[in-house]
Amino acid sequence: MIKRLDATDKAIDLIKILKEKHGDLMFYQAGGYCEGTQPQCFEKGGYYQRMGDVCIGTIEDTEFWVDKDLFEYWKHAHFTLTVIDAFGVGGFSLETPLKKTFQIEYRIFTNEEEKGFRTGYFY
Repeated sequence: MIKRLDATDKAIDLIKILKEKHGDLMFYQAGGYCEGTQPQCFEKGGYYQRMGDVCIGTIEDTEFWVDKDLFEYWKHAHFTLTVIDAFGVGGFSLETPLKKTFQIEYRIFTNEEEKGFRTGYFY
């Protein structure tokens, strides 16, 4: 099965820490401007998506939502959630007090992966 979203072990470990403190979580990746271009981690329901935004997968039972315009631009890409030791833009994300920042690394799908998405064989 082809996945659109993965995470590094370091990102998964941080999600587990945040879930212990805050309960169920969600991610939202905006297209930029005021929100910056980094994924934001919120308590589940703490951010209201726009109509048409896309859930591209889950990490540790945590939904990862992408702005509909950003998804249109990156619909042929694989997302990998990472984390670095730094303050991110805005400081709204739950990892900020821990002096961490979630980031996304993108890569374009291989031809095989792209075929899987066209035939519906994806997650």
